[in-house]
Amino acid sequence: MEPIFVYVTCKDRAEAFQVGKALVEERLAACANVIDGMESIYWWKGQLEVGKEAVLILKSRYDLLEELTNKVKLEHSYEVPCVVAMPIKGGNQDYMNWLLAETSRGDNRL
Repeated sequence: MEPIFVYVTCKDRAEAFQVGKALVEERLAACANVIDGMESIYWWKGQLEVGKEAVLILKSRYDLLEELTNKVKLEHSYEVPCVVAMPIKGGNQDYMNWLLAETSRGDNRL
């Protein structure tokens, strides 16, 4: 089980909190961090857009990424939400053990 960070952008803090809570409740993520106040510049349907968003950072496992992505798409207001994953290559092993246990959906939680 490979631990990952998942980066998601949301229209605002409330949406990021709602999406993050849904993912943690279903144990698709062990933890969700909401960072409000990001400004984004991007192309959408041929137009340059500028707007405020909130960042949602999730700690999860690679084997849950497809299910996590599908849940984000269900909960999210965007037509094409940003969901990108990055591997976690090291860190506090006690934290990594906790992350894996909390996304196990089993009885081996810490």
